[in-house]
Amino acid sequence: MAAEPFATGVGVLDRSVAILDCVESQPMGTSELARTLGLTVSTAHRLTTALVAHGLLRRDAAGCFHLGPRFATSALAETARPVLEELCVAAGESVQLWVRRADHRLCIVSVESPEELRASQPVGTLLPFPHGSSGQVLLGERNPDGHDWVESVQARAPGVGSVSAPVRLHGDTVAAVCLSAPTQRLLPSPGQRFGAQVVAAAERIGAALAG
Repeated sequence: MAAEPFATGVGVLDRSVAILDCVESQPMGTSELARTLGLTVSTAHRLTTALVAHGLLRRDAAGCFHLGPRFATSALAETARPVLEELCVAAGESVQLWVRRADHRLCIVSVESPEELRASQPVGTLLPFPHGSSGQVLLGERNPDGHDWVESVQARAPGVGSVSAPVRLHGDTVAAVCLSAPTQRLLPSPGQRFGAQVVAAAERIGAALAG
């Protein structure tokens, strides 16, 4: 049965919100969404594809849609902060949590190193892809040697390096934990120096979110 008429008259927005309301109550696939909302399958497909691209929906292995990672940003930041604070204390370097926003990455948690010379980005920083290890992680790039971390050296700024690892939820990468520092404190390389600690922090955050 079709849903109630859309409220505002702004068709694309109303249909998109109706899709979000449906999957919040019961995850479902494209055909079922079309039947429930009285949409054509092609319209439902077009809207769900766009909502997935913006992180408002995610699709599971069975093809059913669920609310996407963007709705979990506040919980993600709250869960990650104590883990990142511990990582900063243990490593002595700045750490951040980044999430994807279209073709940019957004810093939602930042913990600064106590060192006078440090590399950090404040909360709210929006940087374009693909430069930097966190950007590579959010784009799904993998370490060619099979490690769970990705590193970069002077990719975004001279004298700065970083190592990042994915935070995964339901198998999807929803964020990237990044440790950044002046390159002279990252020898022999960012990944070899701090990769294991960054991966462990990312896994702790993902497990806490899933739990």
